[in-house]
Amino acid sequence: MNSLFRKKNIQRILADAENGYGDEGHNPLKKILGVKDLTFFGIAAIIGAGIFSSIGKACFDGGPAVIFLYLFTALACGFAALCYAEFASTVPVSGSAYTYAYVAFGEIFAWIIGWDLLMEYAIGNIAVAISWSDYFTHLTDQAGLIIPRWLTMDFSTAHHGFDEVQKLLADGTALTSIDAALIDKHAAWADAPSLGSLKLIMDLPAFAIVALITAVVFVGIHESRKMSNMMVMFKLAIIFLIIVVGGYYVQPENWSPFAPNGLTGILKGVSAVFFAYIGFDAISTTAEECKDPQRDLPKGMINALIICTILYVILALVLTGMVPYTKLNVGDPLAMIFEERGMPWIAGIVAVSAIIATASVLLVFQMGQPRIWMSMSRDGLLPKVFSKIHPKYNTPSFSTILTGIVVAVPALFLNLDVVISLTSIGTLFAFVLVCAGILVLHEMPDKPVSKFNVPYLSGKYIVPVLFVVAVTLLLIYNPSHFASLFSLEGFPMLLFWVVMSIVTVLSFLRNFSLIPVLGLISCFYLMAQESYSNWLRFLIWLAVGLVIYFLYSRGHSRLNPKHGK
Repeated sequence: MNSLFRKKNIQRILADAENGYGDEGHNPLKKILGVKDLTFFGIAAIIGAGIFSSIGKACFDGGPAVIFLYLFTALACGFAALCYAEFASTVPVSGSAYTYAYVAFGEIFAWIIGWDLLMEYAIGNIAVAISWSDYFTHLTDQAGLIIPRWLTMDFSTAHHGFDEVQKLLADGTALTSIDAALIDKHAAWADAPSLGSLKLIMDLPAFAIVALITAVVFVGIHESRKMSNMMVMFKLAIIFLIIVVGGYYVQPENWSPFAPNGLTGILKGVSAVFFAYIGFDAISTTAEECKDPQRDLPKGMINALIICTILYVILALVLTGMVPYTKLNVGDPLAMIFEERGMPWIAGIVAVSAIIATASVLLVFQMGQPRIWMSMSRDGLLPKVFSKIHPKYNTPSFSTILTGIVVAVPALFLNLDVVISLTSIGTLFAFVLVCAGILVLHEMPDKPVSKFNVPYLSGKYIVPVLFVVAVTLLLIYNPSHFASLFSLEGFPMLLFWVVMSIVTVLSFLRNFSLIPVLGLISCFYLMAQESYSNWLRFLIWLAVGLVIYFLYSRGHSRLNPKHGK
């Protein structure tokens, strides 16, 4: 049992990274990234589909008051970012939360996080690629370049769309009155070539963009940096244009009522809003390519988070000020608000920028996943080939190619609406463990000197007071809350209160630092807002990962006495 919780010494991790353990040729990664590059990578990862699509649904559910959810989520992410920053400064290697968990909790937790991050980076990128394909095909349609519909969507979507249209036609509905999106799905199924009885339907643009981005990531960090910086500057220019022009058309009466659906409506947008923040942590995977990771990684993460939060809040106010919040439940809200105002030229610019924004998210996450695998390979939890560095390009070559395949091939055929929720809950879980890991790190007697430390403020009395206040307010204003916990849908919140109680007691007994505790509690609270079904899928995913760990990784670990020398 002790072998499950064996920890890796920080000095050993740094030595392994320095010596290129697992890479036979020992070709080190290029150290070229500075604060500006890391900030731009962070913005590139954060600002994507979240700002160009899901912000509309969040505004529709919460009204103008959704800005409070953006601020609360930014605060939760801010606490987590400070914890990531201290870990990145203390253990400046490419493993991100995986390596931090190895140091703080031991091997089994490190494997769980490494497997969990697969949802954020690789699997999450499948959904991003499909989203990019939707924007791209919409833009080509407007330009008159019609791609055959059977090359722009997945098999399941086309099949269901065809069946739905056939049912409507059978019920006497006129073809001209059927939604255009449904007609496209019907056409995809009807026009697709067949291989025997199998319809050949695939999302070719999604495959193509992943292949292109993977090629850029493969040939080097220098090329990835240049491409990321260019895309970020373009994105920021477009967002500035939207804010300035849109601000001129804001009608303050649209902000009343400010919270039309109350707290319940605001919290409905948790998944969408948190999805909009995912990405700042990904830059910690570039630690070994930074000129001074201990100094620059914390600055890059925090800078990116602050800039994106300011932009999100302003954009939410512009959106809800230009049109009533009830009109914002659309897939392209930033384009729609200008079409409503008779400015289709800006809507076209927004569509182009959405393509670039989504491509930049793909770039950062396609960089992140191979570096996680590289770190796991160094530790023996994956075969050595995963940590092989290309002799010319100085990138993790095998891991980069495999990541491209793992993302591109499923993107051809799969419909992954559920993956967005899975990506959010998986990332929050990583944040929770990183915040908890800082509490463990602070109690380590041999902790190395770090250039960045989470500011210390004792939580001994503040955390218990917050706990008592929260319980009291719920008993007064929502007395049925605790009774509702004892049901399947109430299970996530029940788990939250159990964790909250344990953390409160330990904070009092062990004088825990307040910021990591607040990060842990706030991120776990956001996790608890996910549905029971999402939790079930998440736990099944972790169970599959544990099977792989016990079949291969545990026996091949470098900390296993048989292989540790």
